[in-house]
Amino acid sequence: MKQLLLLLIVALPFVSLAESLEIKGTYQGENLYVKNPFAASGVGFCVYEVTVNGMTTTDEINSSAFEIDLSIFGFRIGEQITVAINYKDGCTPRVLNADVLSPRATFEVLEINIEDGKLVWTARNESGSLPYYIEQFRWNKWVTIGEVAGKGTPGAHRYTVPLRFHSGDNRFRIRQTDVQKKIKYSAEVTHRSSNPPVAYTISVGGNEIVFSQPTMYEVYDGYGRIVFKGFGERVRIGSLEKGRYYLNFDNKLDYFIKR
Repeated sequence: MKQLLLLLIVALPFVSLAESLEIKGTYQGENLYVKNPFAASGVGFCVYEVTVNGMTTTDEINSSAFEIDLSIFGFRIGEQITVAINYKDGCTPRVLNADVLSPRATFEVLEINIEDGKLVWTARNESGSLPYYIEQFRWNKWVTIGEVAGKGTPGAHRYTVPLRFHSGDNRFRIRQTDVQKKIKYSAEVTHRSSNPPVAYTISVGGNEIVFSQPTMYEVYDGYGRIVFKGFGERVRIGSLEKGRYYLNFDNKLDYFIKR
């Protein structure tokens, strides 16, 4: 009897069930689709189990392609989920649309103001944590001046970011960009600054730009390539080759000749 049992065990094919494909993200109201090849043994399909946040799904997975229905779990938009696709050794399933678990730029701004030198806004309907980029219009373009992580949940959230004003009228807005390259902007908010206009001089010897007060600045070469950028009262330009350079500072555009 023992010999018969041993022969039966040896005759059974050995199948490793140790492989797992894990996908983490946030629920966006869409389901996942999986391409499911045959098992390496030629018997049955590759995937043998799918779990969502540790709960085994009831989806029909014994086919060459199947859908993971996330709607049955009652997730809220933006809620964190982990999908584990467990499969047999020697084959690999493929998720066809994993990007549907990526956060979307869906925020709505309830209020946006400038208070005590800070940009303050309240947003709702976030569907996953995406960074907010703070932009200021200067030098005839929108310039990113700050970043703050979004909370990522649908409720209302308040954010604050310190600002640096140039002289005259200042314009600000916030932006999010998601994995699908969708860009969403807030409305603009403006502020009239009492800061005096900034002036500059080139030091004796031509090795340094000196501003009349600290300011944001950019220096470009004749090919439009940026060589320096930052915030301060001085810019060391001694390392630059001779030629014409373009200088953005305060709310002005100018140029200088490096001799």
